[in-house]
Amino acid sequence: MQVINTLGRRKTAVARVYLSKGKGKITVNNKEAKEVFPIDVLQSKLVQPFVLTDTVGKYNVSVNVSGGGINGQVEAIRLGISRALVEIDAENRVALKVDGLMTRDPRMVERKKPGQPKARKKFQFSKR
Repeated sequence: MQVINTLGRRKTAVARVYLSKGKGKITVNNKEAKEVFPIDVLQSKLVQPFVLTDTVGKYNVSVNVSGGGINGQVEAIRLGISRALVEIDAENRVALKVDGLMTRDPRMVERKKPGQPKARKKFQFSKR
């Protein structure tokens, strides 16, 4: 099996995921995933696609991720891994789609409007 290359995005985070046969090692920006994402919840999000498709420990993942915060980056990586697993075996799509891992989350930060301090916030109104 050759290396499978996919892309995952979330907010402003972009993750390039390279999946290959291996022992389940996940590297993010040439560091171990536990070093980059020390929180347990984020680590469980990383392996969620493998757990749902019963492929834990079968593939090595190498990721280049940039932009956004740690949560956006983890969710971008998760989408990239899910897309790669579907590319390997189309039957994985059903299991991943049920948990919503195949959809790209379209929510983005709303732009700041002129004449306002933020996107929705207004300057204090003075009647007199």
